[in-house]
Amino acid sequence: MIPLPHGRGSDDVREGEAPQLLRDRSILPFKPARPSRDRRERHDTARAFRYRSLWSRLGEWRGKEVRHCRGSECGVALGLCVCLASLLQAQDSSIEPVRPMKPAIVRPYLAPTTPPVRLNNSSRLGSLIRAGILYLTVQDAIALALEDNIDLESARYNPLIAAWNLERSQAGGALPGVPSAAGQAGSVANGQGVAGSQAAAGVGNGGSGGGAGSGGNATISQIGPIAQTLDPSIQESSVFSHITTPEANATQSVTSVLVDTTHVHTASLQEGFLTGGSVTLSYSDHYLEENAATDVFNPTSAPNLGISVQQNLLRGFGIGVNQRTINVNKINLQTSDLSFKTQVIDTVANVLIQYYGLAADYEDLRAKQSALDTAQRFFENTRRQEELGALSQLDVITAQSQVASSQNDLVTSETNLRQDELQLKNVLSRTGVTDRALASARIVTLDRITIPDTDDLAPLEDLVKQALANRADLAVQKAGITTAEISALGTKNGVLPTLTAFGGESLAGLAGTAPRNLNLPLVGGFGTALAEVFRRDFPTQRVGVYFQAPIGNRQAQADYGIDQLQLRQTQLATEKSINQVVVDVSNSVIAVRQARVRHEAAAKNRELQQKLLDAEQRKFLLGASTPYNVTQQQRDLAVAAATEVSSLASYVAARMSLDQTLGITLEANHVSIDEARSGKVGRTSSLPVDPAPTAP
Repeated sequence: MIPLPHGRGSDDVREGEAPQLLRDRSILPFKPARPSRDRRERHDTARAFRYRSLWSRLGEWRGKEVRHCRGSECGVALGLCVCLASLLQAQDSSIEPVRPMKPAIVRPYLAPTTPPVRLNNSSRLGSLIRAGILYLTVQDAIALALEDNIDLESARYNPLIAAWNLERSQAGGALPGVPSAAGQAGSVANGQGVAGSQAAAGVGNGGSGGGAGSGGNATISQIGPIAQTLDPSIQESSVFSHITTPEANATQSVTSVLVDTTHVHTASLQEGFLTGGSVTLSYSDHYLEENAATDVFNPTSAPNLGISVQQNLLRGFGIGVNQRTINVNKINLQTSDLSFKTQVIDTVANVLIQYYGLAADYEDLRAKQSALDTAQRFFENTRRQEELGALSQLDVITAQSQVASSQNDLVTSETNLRQDELQLKNVLSRTGVTDRALASARIVTLDRITIPDTDDLAPLEDLVKQALANRADLAVQKAGITTAEISALGTKNGVLPTLTAFGGESLAGLAGTAPRNLNLPLVGGFGTALAEVFRRDFPTQRVGVYFQAPIGNRQAQADYGIDQLQLRQTQLATEKSINQVVVDVSNSVIAVRQARVRHEAAAKNRELQQKLLDAEQRKFLLGASTPYNVTQQQRDLAVAAATEVSSLASYVAARMSLDQTLGITLEANHVSIDEARSGKVGRTSSLPVDPAPTAP
């Protein structure tokens, strides 16, 4: 879409007319025309009437008193409002996972709901498009980038991921392996029934199904000791089994086929601590009924209650070692905000460079159009003189060649403008150019490139201090050293051998029904056995230590050595980045000063070339010059104008680079990091009364 001259609307342009309009100097893209006052007033009145009509129709529909519209029109109006509301809601919705609003007892076992990605652009983009033209100021371009840039939207997830990583580390290490419930089938307590008696005696029947399956914890690969599980863990299993076993030796069971009915209930509560220890409270109950005539009690119940404590004394001992992952993730959560700030700075700097680059393209396009107009006028003048016999055909060809060259320069400039315009659209929208309205819209930059009279740069030493204090990337690198030092506590502690102290106590009970009238203390049911447990009739205490040390310990030594060497590399890389700040600031200051000098020289050269061209044309009119000399001066003026435009863009790029090096890009452009984090800029965008910038 191309801005149109006064008195013409977007519907007045015929297909194929745009290239010709672009060559009309009065309707160049850098000076978009505005409709006449009467036409604007009629347009605004009609639009206001349509809005009032829409809301009145909606109100009448809600009151079921439709008087001025048909049902289909009200349906369309309602659909538009619903669609607009859904788009605004999608834009303003949060991206943070939402925990389910359920009772606390079941909430930890329900997955959070993660909202879908937000692919809709904000309403700001549509409000800045008028008649197929996107009018942009610098602040509007920055606001669109903060709200709709897809790279920033992706970066907003990083702090959330860091927060979930912190929560994961606060739960401790990997959960211990949970024994399979199938391994409890048919298991009995020591001394309970035939199978329990055989187990107590150290003998067993190979064909018996009453043995408990073995289980072990999962093997976790990690450099350094693994922290204990800090979240309390509860587990319970209940297994009911009916087992029939042929007895090759019936001496004990006095039957050739042993039939067991077992009920096994086990439960445990385990919690680890940052000191490197853990506590486990366990309970089990074994119920057995079998057809062995030799059993004194049948059926029987054998409950057991126990508590065990273990503590690492060397490897894995200490709060600092076991809390290192939590501390690292806390720092990562803080640095995620700094990394997001770095992304915002890069995005804003990119938008500024592309915006002013597009503004420079418009200036270059204007200069090329002016050169074409000058060449065209000279060609027409030369052709008339050739018809009068004052000039030769060769002079006309020379002037015509300059027209062709100027047309080629104009097409090249327009192509560069379209390409830069496409890149800027992609930065300002989540949907890119797939949005038809944005793809067909032409961007008009309302802010021109201006160079201040003075740069007012502080001394180099102060600028370096400012960069060291403000640069978010340097803060992230320094935090990386801290996290590496904290992680090194684990590899250093991993060099130590394993020494674990453990202890515990278990309380057992046993009771059952005697087949004969025997007066024994264990006669009774489950209540009798449980009373024995709480009376501590059959206590068992145990205490001990476990020691393990690999011979040579080369693996732990190598892990610690590698970790320390990598830490030294990180420290050197950070120091190099700090030293590079001095170089970057110095180069940026030099680049700004050189860009200013080059622009002043280019501007002066363009003025002189214009004067030379004017003088050469006057000489030509007096017969003291040739068409070749005039066209040569036209080429020199076109080159000087292009150089001046290029120097403008170079100064803007140098200034943006200096602000980015100093870490003040956000402050210099009035960007709030909180607004960037939320994706909603509070400042409203509105088109000026006359959106067309003043031509230079």
